[in-house]
Amino acid sequence: MALLALVFLTGARDPVLVTDVSQHEIAVVQGFTGAELVLFGAILNPDGARAAKDYDIVVVLEGPARPLVLREKRKVGGVWVNADSTTLRSVPSFYALVSSRPVRQIVDARTAAIYEMGLDSLQLSPSGSIDPERQAHFARGLVDVMRRGGLYSQDEHGVSMNGQVLYQARIHLPSSVRTGTYTAETFAIREGRVVASSIARVRVSKQGMERAVADFSQDYALAYGVLAVAVAVGMGWLAGRVFALI
Repeated sequence: MALLALVFLTGARDPVLVTDVSQHEIAVVQGFTGAELVLFGAILNPDGARAAKDYDIVVVLEGPARPLVLREKRKVGGVWVNADSTTLRSVPSFYALVSSRPVRQIVDARTAAIYEMGLDSLQLSPSGSIDPERQAHFARGLVDVMRRGGLYSQDEHGVSMNGQVLYQARIHLPSSVRTGTYTAETFAIREGRVVASSIARVRVSKQGMERAVADFSQDYALAYGVLAVAVAVGMGWLAGRVFALI
């Protein structure tokens, strides 16, 4: 009984995160230029009172993961050719981190790796054995490509705090985001320890004509391929006729 009481009292000292996002559904329609998510919430004591201590906030938004083959290109005799390659089993299609201050000032490297806090802490799960240095090399290359495409980002001053109770963060989703379920995980951290966390999910889906085309391409792949080729040939023939008349 004394042990149970101690556990209960210990847990009671940890705060509670009350979180939400501005949109739980994002529709991708014709002319979609991206969207901005606002993630907000409050840090409260278990009894609902205002938390009296200072906490750091880290928010990580991840898109659907997928396996990916990475190939390194090298220039041989003036020609770029494929060189080494590796297969990664779990690559987030989107990753964004926002925090109240630099992650390395909030947690140590081990904690950052456990919770995947930061682009240098992503767990990409390489397939098969690979030298750690080569794995780090491929990981850096992947992150660089995704950052330049606007799909990976890290803003270490992107969380605004109000009285150490309320927080708010903004994350931009570019027009090239993949559809699927996105997971936003918020961490409250004190003295290098994650003391509370909360998860919210956002669904990105195609709507209207874009959804009809996507469904048709998946349900009737052969017919979609034939139709796409026919449209391409028809457009080419029409363009040739137009230029012939000019």
